[in-house]
Amino acid sequence: MITASTPGRLMLAPMEGLVDVILRDLLTRMGGVDTCVTEFIRVTDTLLPNRTYYRMCPELLQGARTAAGVPVWVQLLGSDPEALARNARRAAKLGAPVIDLNFGCPAKTVNRHCGGAALLVDPERIHRIVAAVRAAVPPQIPVTAKMRLGLQDRSLMFDNASAIESAGASLLTIHARTKVEGYRPPAYWEEIARIGERVQIPLVANGEVWTLEDYDRCRQQSGCVDVMLGRGLVSQPWLALQIRARQQGLPIPEPSLALLSPWLLAFWSRCLNHLSFNFALGRSKQWLKMLCRGVPALQAELAELQRETCPMGFGQRLLQLSDSEAARQHQVDSQPSAA
Repeated sequence: MITASTPGRLMLAPMEGLVDVILRDLLTRMGGVDTCVTEFIRVTDTLLPNRTYYRMCPELLQGARTAAGVPVWVQLLGSDPEALARNARRAAKLGAPVIDLNFGCPAKTVNRHCGGAALLVDPERIHRIVAAVRAAVPPQIPVTAKMRLGLQDRSLMFDNASAIESAGASLLTIHARTKVEGYRPPAYWEEIARIGERVQIPLVANGEVWTLEDYDRCRQQSGCVDVMLGRGLVSQPWLALQIRARQQGLPIPEPSLALLSPWLLAFWSRCLNHLSFNFALGRSKQWLKMLCRGVPALQAELAELQRETCPMGFGQRLLQLSDSEAARQHQVDSQPSAA
């Protein structure tokens, strides 16, 4: 039986346009995450150049690990088995420790080109893709996959999972919603348990895990020990730490501006190193918006940052916020304890 103290891997989900190298670095340095998966690398009918892989996964230049030492898997998305096989072979040669295949992306642009969740209507094609990639990469490199419960409905979820398993994948992550259900709650974790009764391949549960309570219910209902965290971890970057602390019987860290402000400043600094001023501002405000959703109590304190439209002004306000919070925390820590 899975209990709150039962250990399990925590995986950071591959969210396009959000979890890039900057956020992977930050979230893994905050702690608690065991594995990351890149944003999908779109494969059509060509062999992508090395620079594409290094752009999407700069960690390949440092042993395919983040600065915190967390492994980074490379995810490919496409519909041509041979093209995916050639690109998987290249990614493996560049150092990818795992090749992950995307059968779950719900984006309309991707689905119109028969990628991501659009493939869930064709289990045979999914089988050909996984089998071709499995045959193309060295046997010591695992091939994994991520899927949703289906496109329009769940009628093929068993067939798709079986196709992935029989083609040689070693692990399957399941986002517990169909494509048309998108990201609307709830996630149907119990359907993952039903799939688990039909296949032997290890399963990872994904979808709608925002709190410790969600994490517990997800594992109980899905039967999965391992969980992939997406928007819940981005919105509450201490969630993985809280899960780990409880499993180890340690005090559970509580969200606070003191905990968050140094990481906001670090994120802004990394954005400036990689992006233009305006893009850095957009990326930072994108994360701020999600943080406010994750912890409404911090919304008022972060409101001035959200209203800032000048990149230089944003940086100055962020620095002031970090400095003032550090000073306040130092004052609290310096108070003599009660007798």
